[in-house]
Amino acid sequence: CWMRLPSFRSVGDSLKDRFDGASRVMVSNDPEPVVRNEPVPRRVPRRDRYRFQLRPHNPDHKSPGAKDLVYLESSPGFCEKNPRLGIPGTHGRACNDTSIGVDGCDLMCCGRGYRTDPMFVVERCN
Repeated sequence: CWMRLPSFRSVGDSLKDRFDGASRVMVSNDPEPVVRNEPVPRRVPRRDRYRFQLRPHNPDHKSPGAKDLVYLESSPGFCEKNPRLGIPGTHGRACNDTSIGVDGCDLMCCGRGYRTDPMFVVERCN
């Protein structure tokens, strides 16, 4: 008898589902916040080892569970240029109008629309 890992695809799909359902949270404003880098002793349940409470950023949402992914700040936008953060933006980049991936025009152009330039390419055959 031995333990077996799930397939890489299964793990990836599970992480992607959690990422898509991640919720924005904030640390609760406890009257006496305890800032610690070390966990409290092992006799305390794992979820209570670090003494802070995560609350949903939107009060209408439920609190995150132990297996939910959470984030504290939204990511910066990558569509517009932001030299301070080193983001070049996507203006003027070439995209693939038939792709639904990150190189696709719909995603890369951030809903601004795009211009198509027909090209004629000659390649040698082997």
